[in-house]
Amino acid sequence: MFRRFESMVDPYVDYPQTDRPPTKLLPFMLDYSRPFRRVFVWTGLLSVVVASVEIGLIWAMGWVVDILGGDPAQVWEAHGWQLIGLALFILFLRPLFQALDVLLLNNAIMPNFGTLVRWRAHKQVLRQSIGWFENDFAGRIANRIMQTPPAAGEAVFQVFDAITFSISYLVGALVLLGDADPRLVIPMLLWLALYAGLMRWTVTRVGAASKAASDARSFVTGRVVDAYTNIHSVKMFAHDRQELDYAKEAIEEARQTFQAEMRIYTLMDLGLMVLNGLLIVGVVGWAIALWMQGHASTGAVAAATALTLRLNAMTGWIMWALTTFFRQLGVVAEGMETIAQPIELVDAPEAKPLRVSQGEIAVSTLSHHYGRGSGGLDRVTLTIRPGEKIGLVGRSGTGKSTLVKLLLRFYDPESGTVEIDGQDITRVTQDSLRRQIGMVQQDSALMHRSVRENLLYGRPEASEAQMIEAAKQAQAHEFILTLEDGQGRRGYDAHVGERGVKLSGGQRQRIALARVILKDAPILILDEATSALDSEVEAAIQDTLYGMMEGKTVIAIAHRLSTIAAMDRILVMDGGHIVEEGAHDALLAQAGLYAGFWARQSGGFLDPDADSQAQDTA
Repeated sequence: MFRRFESMVDPYVDYPQTDRPPTKLLPFMLDYSRPFRRVFVWTGLLSVVVASVEIGLIWAMGWVVDILGGDPAQVWEAHGWQLIGLALFILFLRPLFQALDVLLLNNAIMPNFGTLVRWRAHKQVLRQSIGWFENDFAGRIANRIMQTPPAAGEAVFQVFDAITFSISYLVGALVLLGDADPRLVIPMLLWLALYAGLMRWTVTRVGAASKAASDARSFVTGRVVDAYTNIHSVKMFAHDRQELDYAKEAIEEARQTFQAEMRIYTLMDLGLMVLNGLLIVGVVGWAIALWMQGHASTGAVAAATALTLRLNAMTGWIMWALTTFFRQLGVVAEGMETIAQPIELVDAPEAKPLRVSQGEIAVSTLSHHYGRGSGGLDRVTLTIRPGEKIGLVGRSGTGKSTLVKLLLRFYDPESGTVEIDGQDITRVTQDSLRRQIGMVQQDSALMHRSVRENLLYGRPEASEAQMIEAAKQAQAHEFILTLEDGQGRRGYDAHVGERGVKLSGGQRQRIALARVILKDAPILILDEATSALDSEVEAAIQDTLYGMMEGKTVIAIAHRLSTIAAMDRILVMDGGHIVEEGAHDALLAQAGLYAGFWARQSGGFLDPDADSQAQDTA
């Protein structure tokens, strides 16, 4: 039974993705609700039926009171079958309607709607560019992805569990009172007008208050996760107190916004108490007055009393449901600030997969200043021949990393082009471009997964033997076999911790090297690839590095100039331009920037204090 309802909607069903998702709340909710339209219609109808049944029971109880005024034998003779029918309806049909309503809400909608929103939101956010992620807290993004789906699900739940039901119930109540005596509708309508006013006052304030509180909670999450992610720096600089103060500022802001939200609810509850008193006195008092004048039956008084007491109990729930509905919509609106942002870095229409036949890279008048007018690259033109090994050097902030990020199309250039084997990289699919490029970075963060999963990230279809061979080439196999995590998993099954924190820098770097070896892409980028390795390990894998480069087009960024001295060509960057290029010996003979770097090296490193410029914007 449960599975039948749970499988009514597939939350992972295919859907047309868009680069410009709806930015308004109602279109956003409707867009995510499309797979549920049929289920929503049935749930809404059943909600109306359940409310009608409840009103009908109150009318039936009034009818029972009226017929009980005669002789019991005559009552049974006249109404026995009707009473039996009423009992059977209460025992069987009423539970059936309510069961179907609950199954649709709790089993068909709630688990699947939140899952659908979370899945699609995560899918949408993963399509964003590197620059988009660099402009926000990872914790805040994750918090919005996690809190928006349950908020959207709760809003949908309240529509059918409370709003549709309560509207149907109130309409039924007016019909019931009007049937007993039209004059009983007057105090009900007066109360309903005051109740609507209180409701309007509440919901117009609670949405904004809820969004502010949700924003504040996301801000807290962002700051807390930032501290946890950089816990090594926190501990190394003994900045626990500073981090507490930094978080306290956000936590206090969250407390104050939540206090403001709760004040609205307190005023709402006080207003409800006054209104409900008016409802009971107005409707029941008038019903008694009509009975005393002979204009209403005892059953009508009983029905009016039962109805008002039921409404008295329901009004708080209805108001709370409505405010919950708008509060959750406030949370969804806050989440939309992340989820509904347009995808700016997209594949071109009719983009085709990149085909690498030789590996030639042609850069033409390439400029990118991150929208600031300075920094980054400025009109760089460069051709890297197929299979050529290029060393890239320069002070921090001269555009080396910017060039690499543009080559990977993490950003689109402000002007100029990058072509690989004659194909403009903005006209090919991003995934196919990045599959053809292997990169080892200075800080090679790993996934909080097993060593095996991290290695196979380079080539998921690789065999166990291929994976182990890559690890051996990177001098990683031996230490991997000694690993064991807190759950007792060993070797390639051991988990490495968030960003690989359970491993040393050299171990992380060797796993990253093994991953790129396994990927075996025709274009290779090494960004300080051996900086985290000690001299002995670096010497041991030098042959592996040169083996990796064989037959590939290579760009190697290095401050340790000895690691690139044997490259086919070395490019020296300064101020966003290529100012020198040539082989190692030729550059030394020029007595220019490169020769100065080489002369100032201490232990093979580029002197970071030599004419230091601004930090690299990339």
